[in-house]
Amino acid sequence: MYFEIKTYLKWLKNSTNAHGIHSPFVYDLVTSCFYDSAHYPAYDLIKRYRNELLKNRKIIEVEDFGSGSKVFTSDLRPVHAIAKTSGISLHRAKFLNRLCKYFNVQHALELGTSLGIASATMASHKNLQLTTVEGCSNTARIAEGMFKRFQFQNINLKMGQFEKELDPILQNKPVFDLIYFDGAHTYEDTIHFFQILKSHAHNKSVFVFDDIYWSPGMLKAWREIIADPVITVSIDTYKQGLVFFRKEQVKQDFSIRL
Repeated sequence: MYFEIKTYLKWLKNSTNAHGIHSPFVYDLVTSCFYDSAHYPAYDLIKRYRNELLKNRKIIEVEDFGSGSKVFTSDLRPVHAIAKTSGISLHRAKFLNRLCKYFNVQHALELGTSLGIASATMASHKNLQLTTVEGCSNTARIAEGMFKRFQFQNINLKMGQFEKELDPILQNKPVFDLIYFDGAHTYEDTIHFFQILKSHAHNKSVFVFDDIYWSPGMLKAWREIIADPVITVSIDTYKQGLVFFRKEQVKQDFSIRL
């Protein structure tokens, strides 16, 4: 808790809004996407999806492959509690949906499906095809049932550990418009999968890393990623970090309040 408070206060001091941005690309992204206050129909679907999970009192056994949980002391967890404490918030879900809309994302990959709230958020964007991977079979089955209930035909759910499931996914060298990293919150795994997946990005791809201030290890991983020569622009929103590969951009790092 002390680490999070300390890093948040430091981040808050160094962060800015649209008025402190001198990059045309980032300024337009922030004003047209980050701070877009319009209401989109997808928001209603995302809210219904999330609310269904918040009503689910079923208890499941969760298998953690990464850093574990800061909230739960047992592997037996109520679905509604997972959705409330571990799932993406409605505010962040709306932002992720806007991001898919702004960049017209067609092909996306997600590491860490959990209950599928972020998956549904991305798949709500028209014409987006999502491949999502979840290591815990019990949470994946809840997500699978929700995808069917909400009639998502554009989500390809893979159940299994990331390393094993990524091999066939990446076999034909696909490129992704967006990759969402939300599983195995450790320094080693975050760096490892970034190194594997950065060759599957194109010039306009965006990688989104969740919980970059989760721990000193995650913050270390984030700082190494934004220092990588292939990354030209990074945006730190505290809860999530975005990186871009745009060769035409000057190397810049931003901390922006969302």
